[in-house]
Amino acid sequence: MRTFFVFILLICLVNINAQMLTSIYFEHDSYALTPVSKKKLDSLSQLKTELKFRIYGNCDISGSSEYNKKLSENRANTVTQYLQTKIGNNIKLVTSVGLGEEKQINDNTTEELRGKNRRVDIFIEQKFLPGMKVIKRMLPSFFNTKIAQMKVNDTFALPDVNFIGNRHVWLPNGESQLSRLLKILKENPTMEVELQGHICCDYENFDGEDIDLGTYNLSWTRANAIKEYLEKNGIESSRIRTKGLGHLNPAIYPELTEKDQIRNRRVELVLIKK
Repeated sequence: MRTFFVFILLICLVNINAQMLTSIYFEHDSYALTPVSKKKLDSLSQLKTELKFRIYGNCDISGSSEYNKKLSENRANTVTQYLQTKIGNNIKLVTSVGLGEEKQINDNTTEELRGKNRRVDIFIEQKFLPGMKVIKRMLPSFFNTKIAQMKVNDTFALPDVNFIGNRHVWLPNGESQLSRLLKILKENPTMEVELQGHICCDYENFDGEDIDLGTYNLSWTRANAIKEYLEKNGIESSRIRTKGLGHLNPAIYPELTEKDQIRNRRVELVLIKK
């Protein structure tokens, strides 16, 4: 599905039409850049649009709070210093902060998950004129599209499935729509889907805080809440994947009204298998 948003491909140069993020990952207890990280940073440094970079270092919870704070600062500084030698005058480095273990995006239960917390997040922002807004083309409704017309890997909207701010609880209008989703999946037992969660407003982090769980993976917990609802009502877990996209694919940017915010607090559906 084409949209009005063009995202960063780290192997080529692109235009950026909203705020984006990329992350640089580190080995345990290290702030040295890997060859893969340098390649990412080299690609970012070649972007030609007028941009601002904000850099935030993060850690897993292996060390003490004081140690992790310093390690995250060293990671942020390493990325900043590397970019300073590469970028042109069009890119401004406006923030470099170490957050320590403050912004955990998962629960650190496996080495893979801990590795995702050992990172530097680079937020990339293009200037917008006052009142300027970018609106994503409306996706087709999953409920109003005939199964025969659906194509694998197409993305669909789940209209009226929106969420309370900072929570993975959907608004009352979503209940009847999720019942429709459940019915379609029951009637099509070979169908597999991926639920992709989104947030609004929190541009200081890759993802938002789920205030019920105290984690910074709100987009994923929203998608997972729908998965749990479907599982509870008889849909096999193997048929449903979940993914959190944070704020990286807003339907509207920037959010100027409460209506804009609600629209961005959503879950979309990708057809994996008919």
